[in-house]
Amino acid sequence: MGDGIGHIAMTGVGLGFLLSTNPIWMATLVAVVGSVVMELIRWYGHTRGDIALAMLFYGGMAGGVMLINLSGTGSNANLTSYLFGSLSTVSEEDVTAIVVLAAFVMLVTLALRRQLFAVSQDEEFARVTGLPVRVLNLLVAVTAAVTVTVAMRVVGLLLVSALMVVPVAAAQQIAKSFKVTFVLAVAIGTAVTLAGTVTSYYQDVPPGATIVLLAIAVFIALTALATPLARRRARGRDKDSEECTLEVPVARPDADDVRV
Repeated sequence: MGDGIGHIAMTGVGLGFLLSTNPIWMATLVAVVGSVVMELIRWYGHTRGDIALAMLFYGGMAGGVMLINLSGTGSNANLTSYLFGSLSTVSEEDVTAIVVLAAFVMLVTLALRRQLFAVSQDEEFARVTGLPVRVLNLLVAVTAAVTVTVAMRVVGLLLVSALMVVPVAAAQQIAKSFKVTFVLAVAIGTAVTLAGTVTSYYQDVPPGATIVLLAIAVFIALTALATPLARRRARGRDKDSEECTLEVPVARPDADDVRV
């Protein structure tokens, strides 16, 4: 979903330049509308879902490139900064928009974490329990769209999905519950973002690529750490099972005769 919303948000960036408004707010609006359309296609689409979504994704990217070039304030430099991220082009207004949108995502996620988890794990079970599954699915899509627009100024639209996937994958290597995975993924994402941003500032390298590479490095490190831990746990379980094995007698003793 992150890749698709990133492509759609590019049209919002182009509209922002064309209408001389803040591209972040316009990208948020277009990304939210696009995420809702994606859900509607998934529910009611008569065409093959993958074909319809592909048209939406690539049309969004092509439309954004075209609108940026048609606008008087757009340029190839602006296009590159949104595709790959750039700290030098982030304005004070952009920072304000990012903080507001990030706060919205965090509040929604924390307030509805149980409901969102239920829908993400098993829609049928959530529906049986009485949860508004379609409303919650739309909310997941909307928060994903807002997350993409929050991160696009630093990471870039082409790499933002990696920041949504890799920290979670890294946390799953050592976490055994949803709560621990959630907290650890947030911590990893925050750490690699701060480290990548500082590194890119002092070393003059692209922030998006730096952040993603650091996240992948953390994933590799946790995977290497998790492998011996998993083997040790497996050996411990095998040992416990051997100790708890019950000896079954070969032949059952004769029952006492019962006379009436």
